[in-house]
Amino acid sequence: MAADIAEQPSVYANLLEPAHVTAISEVAKVIAERKPQHVVFTARGTSDHAALYGTYLAEIRLNLAAGLASPSAITVFGARPDLSHALVVGVSQSGGSPDLTEVLRVARESGALTLAVTNNPSSTLAQTAELSVDVAAGHERAVAATKTYTAELLALLMLIEGIRAGGQVPVAELSELPKLAEKTLARKTATELAQRYRFAARVVTTGRGYSYPSAREAALKLMETSYLPALAFSGADLLHGPLAMTDPDVPVLAFVGSGLGGKAMAPVLDRLTEQRADVVRIGPQGTLPIPKIDERLAPLLEILPLQQLALALALARGEDPDAPRGLKKVTATM
Repeated sequence: MAADIAEQPSVYANLLEPAHVTAISEVAKVIAERKPQHVVFTARGTSDHAALYGTYLAEIRLNLAAGLASPSAITVFGARPDLSHALVVGVSQSGGSPDLTEVLRVARESGALTLAVTNNPSSTLAQTAELSVDVAAGHERAVAATKTYTAELLALLMLIEGIRAGGQVPVAELSELPKLAEKTLARKTATELAQRYRFAARVVTTGRGYSYPSAREAALKLMETSYLPALAFSGADLLHGPLAMTDPDVPVLAFVGSGLGGKAMAPVLDRLTEQRADVVRIGPQGTLPIPKIDERLAPLLEILPLQQLALALALARGEDPDAPRGLKKVTATM
């Protein structure tokens, strides 16, 4: 897991190489020309959080209604929704989940434009979709996904920005990401923080906008590697009841960026202060700091110290983060 985490700056640099930029630009051009009326994402596990990031990008940057599909509606209940005007995107590291493949198959039959975003371009998912994007993360050693997750984020960002530009990925604004990722990973704060929370009984994660997927992914990583109950809420949802469970003994990992989503977290932080909650901020001014960057790009940096925290916390608790109990790299669901 440590090696996978450390490789992320090079994964970013690789995906921003001309060959991959050209390939994603070609896919973006096809989608821009087809002019879908809405976007439906389908994913599981870690990729579900990357897909959630994609919904924010599609709605904010493309002004298209976007959401996450419920695969079981198709695979278990036999629903056949009319997706003829949709772009349907399957996001999967392995491309081997049968339910996601079935969603894309049914969607394509109904007339949808289908796209697979995967780390395995020869997978069944990629072969089922009309279009595919290779996130080019390379082999991931640990069961818990790290570099494939951030590669999915970057691929989706490049794709959506490419669609917005009519078929050309704007590389210039992304060019600093590899260096900024290196800078973020060079800090040791997450490792130090792990000792503080070694005996925590539960954790809450929270964020708004583009950072909400980071909150969900951070919670999943802590559950996967340390078996630590972790609950993720949008900042808004946290105020609608779950705030009551926060107290000085419950760490709250709050993603607070420098954009509109970070500003929207202000009342959440005020209420957490009233609760005397143990708040750890992730952001430019946070306990777990990241470089200041456009909030669209922040999820590619802010999850990095949380991956480091999950790794360090698992080791501090005597667990094996490379092979969490009961988990496999590819999970087949229907």
